[in-house]
Amino acid sequence: MQKSMIRNGLVLAIFALICTALVAVVNHVTASKIKQQEQAQLLQILHQIIPDNIHDNLLTNNCIMLHNKAALGTDDAMPAYIATHKGEPVAIAMETIAPDGYSGAIKLIVGINAQGEVLGVRTLAQNETPGLGDKIELKKSNWVLGFNHKTINGDHDKRWNVKKDGGEFDQFTGATITPRAYVKAVRKTLLYFKHNKQQIFAQQLNCGAKHE
Repeated sequence: MQKSMIRNGLVLAIFALICTALVAVVNHVTASKIKQQEQAQLLQILHQIIPDNIHDNLLTNNCIMLHNKAALGTDDAMPAYIATHKGEPVAIAMETIAPDGYSGAIKLIVGINAQGEVLGVRTLAQNETPGLGDKIELKKSNWVLGFNHKTINGDHDKRWNVKKDGGEFDQFTGATITPRAYVKAVRKTLLYFKHNKQQIFAQQLNCGAKHE
């Protein structure tokens, strides 16, 4: 009986070891491919939220890392991409986090011109409820386009809420938490840029190897 238990334990251990090794190999083989796909998706989104005709630089080459948990929703430094024309900054695309989505954190990116007007917003990663909260994805609905051309007057601009809370942004039927968290994240990002524009534009490029 005891020998049988030992034999079965060894078989399970060997099986687990083989599976772990296979997962590690697959992860190693596909890592660069996944990274390339992520970069291609990011570049596509950057083109969507910062018009090509307003800048003459390669956005992914003008990357800085910003750290502000209160504004960007995370303790991690977040990348931002500065658009320039003849060397002068004209816009920025800032990655940020809505930490209080219905199903966890939502990662998004906000394009803002130098005058503080929203050029576009896109969702980068989310786990919201399919059919309800996932309308923050442009492929599911055009809700995110409602941010286009919006500006903010100050910290207490009441327009920057969902309509249920007295603001201008639609909530989703049966899913108010997601749009509420999303609007709050965009508002905080916009305010952060508004209050720190000069320092942000003056920051040295510092994404380095972490965001190649």
